[in-house]
Amino acid sequence: MVIMLIHDHGFNNLGFNSSPVAYLSKAATGTNLLIGANFASAASGYDDSTANLYLAISLSKQYYGEYQSRVVGMIGQAKASSIFSNALYIISVGTSDLIQNYYISPILQATYPNIHQYFNTLLRNYEQFIENLHSMGARRIGVASLAPLGCLPGAITIFGFGNNNYCVDRLNYDAMYFNTRLNSTSQILRNRLSNLNLLVLDIYQPLYNLIVNNPIQNGFYETRKGCCGLGTVETALLCNSLAIGTCSNASDHIFWDAFHPSDAANNLLSSYMTTAGASLLN
Repeated sequence: MVIMLIHDHGFNNLGFNSSPVAYLSKAATGTNLLIGANFASAASGYDDSTANLYLAISLSKQYYGEYQSRVVGMIGQAKASSIFSNALYIISVGTSDLIQNYYISPILQATYPNIHQYFNTLLRNYEQFIENLHSMGARRIGVASLAPLGCLPGAITIFGFGNNNYCVDRLNYDAMYFNTRLNSTSQILRNRLSNLNLLVLDIYQPLYNLIVNNPIQNGFYETRKGCCGLGTVETALLCNSLAIGTCSNASDHIFWDAFHPSDAANNLLSSYMTTAGASLLN
C-alpha cells in the first residue's frame, strides 16, 4: 500500500528530484516533512487482514495523524492546515488483497464465496479511508486502479496452471470489475464530501497495452518474466545481489521482479498518470 503526500510541487515528473521521504525513515525530520512523506507499507491493503498476514502496517493504522501533529508543532495550525488542504495525496493499494490474500486463502474464500462480496468489504474500507482523509483536510486525492493482475509474471506462474505464456483472464476480469466499482464508489464520495477532488487513475489499460499490445514499440522485449532471478516468482527479499539469473539490462523488461514494473516501465506509466491526473494539480 502506498500513500504519498506531496506539497506545492510534485515528484519525478512533477518536479521533485526524488520522491518524498519514507515517514518511518531517519530522513523524516525537520523541513523534509514539509515537502511530503511516503507512508508505504509493502503488502498492506484495503483489508487489514492482508497487512496482518504479512506483518505490514495496515491502512487504518498508518501514521498520517501523527504526521499532521508533527507538522502543526513545527509551523502552527493555520499554515499546517493550508498545507494539508493544498497537498496532493496519491494512494495505490489493492493488489495484495487479491494476489497475496483472497486468491490463496481458503478462509476468505469460504467467508466470501463470490469475490464480489469481498469487493464490497474492500470498497467499504476504501470509502471510510477517504472520508477520514477528507475529515483531516485532504482535498486532492488520486487513487490508482488495480493493474491487470492476470498479466503479472508471478500471477501467471501461480494461477496460470501451466499456461505460462498468456495472461490469466479470470484475474484480469476481477480487476476490471473492481475498477468499475472503485469508480462508482469514488463518484458517490465526490457527491457527498465538500470540495473533494478525487480522481481514479487508470493503471490497468496503459500497463495492459505495454504488456500485450505494443511492448516492442516502447522498447520492451521481455513481457513474461521479471529481470530479477528467474523472473517468474521472485520478489522482495528473493531479489538481491545473489539472485541467480538476474538480467543485465532491466530497461528492456516490463517487470523488475515477478510483480513490480521496472524503472523503464514505471517512467512511461508515471508520464501517463501525470497527464491523466492533471486536474488534481489545478
